Amino acid sequence: MAACAIGIDYGTLSARAVLIDTSTGEELASSEYAYPHAVIDARLPGGAVLPPDWALQHPRDYLEALEHVVPDVLRQSDTDPGRVVGIGTDFTGCTVLPVKADGTPLCFLPEFENNPHAYVKLWKHHAAQDKASRLNEIAAARREPWLSYYGGKISSEWNIPKLWQVLDEAPEVYAAMDRWIEAADWIVWQLTGTETRNACTAGYKAMYNKNAGFPANDFYKALDPRFGGVAERFFNLPVIPPGTKAGGVTPDMAAKLGLKPGTAVAAGILDAHVCVPAVGIGAPGTMLEVIGTSGCHMLMGTEEIAVPGICGVVADGILPGFYGYEAGQCCVGDHFAWFVENCVPAAYAREAEEKGETLHALLREKAEKLRPGESGLLALDWWNGNRSVLVDADLSGALLGLTLRTKPEEIYRALIEATAYGTREIIENYRAHGIAVDAFVAAGGISQKDPMAMQIYADVLNLPIGLAGSENGPAYGSAIFAAVAAGEEAGGYGDIFSAARALGRRKESVYRPSPENAAAYDTLYAEYKVLHDYFGRGANDVMKRLKGKRALA
Repeated sequence: MAACAIGIDYGTLSARAVLIDTSTGEELASSEYAYPHAVIDARLPGGAVLPPDWALQHPRDYLEALEHVVPDVLRQSDTDPGRVVGIGTDFTGCTVLPVKADGTPLCFLPEFENNPHAYVKLWKHHAAQDKASRLNEIAAARREPWLSYYGGKISSEWNIPKLWQVLDEAPEVYAAMDRWIEAADWIVWQLTGTETRNACTAGYKAMYNKNAGFPANDFYKALDPRFGGVAERFFNLPVIPPGTKAGGVTPDMAAKLGLKPGTAVAAGILDAHVCVPAVGIGAPGTMLEVIGTSGCHMLMGTEEIAVPGICGVVADGILPGFYGYEAGQCCVGDHFAWFVENCVPAAYAREAEEKGETLHALLREKAEKLRPGESGLLALDWWNGNRSVLVDADLSGALLGLTLRTKPEEIYRALIEATAYGTREIIENYRAHGIAVDAFVAAGGISQKDPMAMQIYADVLNLPIGLAGSENGPAYGSAIFAAVAAGEEAGGYGDIFSAARALGRRKESVYRPSPENAAAYDTLYAEYKVLHDYFGRGANDVMKRLKGKRALA
């Protein structure tokens, strides 16, 4: 009887699970559960209005997802629970929440259900930008040694700016919480009854270093005197690397999910990082980008090099024995969805309906007929701020070259091209600092569903683009880590490298750059670079001034 493993990917809008055969990698079943509360960015469930730049979630959605997708994949595949040797989870990040000592989220308590700071702060919560800016000023003035390993800036999306916002704006929540925990660790805690901290989120989102630990308490006190003792209060737990067994499924949770008590549970990990072994990457030189609502770029190296503008370099952050490099873009699929939902004329909607296709499909159909540069448009991909390499959530989008003859499909293509330019900027930044990027693999929904976008990426990057073999890349990767957590004797694997060799998969198809298009995009990228530096590096801070006026309105 072949062993199986379950992987669950907690995304921005839904959770997706896969059940795989650990010997072959065959996906026996998959399931998805859309969060009932989705992204809470306008009003709390009780009706309280949220200010701009907030992005929250409800942790009850995570539990409901777990209780839906696990029984569903078992039922679909008619799998005996005894065959399931491990369960692994991955999460968006930094996605973090305040909880009590027993793991109860504060937003579950009546006294806090109308307080926005009691909810999960999603990765794209940008309302702590003022805290991030001040943190960076203080860290730079103090010459904190860890700052250079986060590209010289800590993002407003990361752990401490969000925690500082709670302390400053809701001290009653700060006082009431016993833990400030990544959702990636919280869901593992719910499964196992054991509280752990994973090296991936600790390293990339909370400034943890394998050798030096977390920043010293005097740094937190320099941010705010009320922060004294924060390291001991929230981070004083062993940090375990990806693939480690965090514990076993509790009897209560096993009954809810239909699993055997004690089933191995893997340490938490971030959704992009978990995809690396899923596509068979086990060495430096190959970049993986998970292209979805946002973009996350994963790369490994043998040295710890301080690269400006990246999200972080973390020992064992992706795979043990390597330094894992992360960079990212705040807005990719969200970028295209915004345009379709807000800017496409009714005539296009009617045409799509008549053809029986989505607006995205119709726009692609029209846009793929355009040559690079034919529209005369150029965009900056900062509709949700910039993560890499500028690390500034106060930047915003731009679109140049509009005329009265501009068509929707031209804008749509320009927005896709802008995200490809943003990825090229990240790659060029790595190369400029001595880190090789010789190959490129894409995972995530857009890579699987949008051939036009992938060809544009290949042309802009002038690199062949391989594709993940699973349409559920992060969930598939979590299942691989689950098999490692279970161990070889149980039917899993002794280490992540042997698991990646056995189970990592890519599609046979590869997107190859067109020399003609690549040359045209070299010229357009040069124009993008000028705009990128002009608006993003302080020559003209008009975007920030305009955003400030909006905040005052």
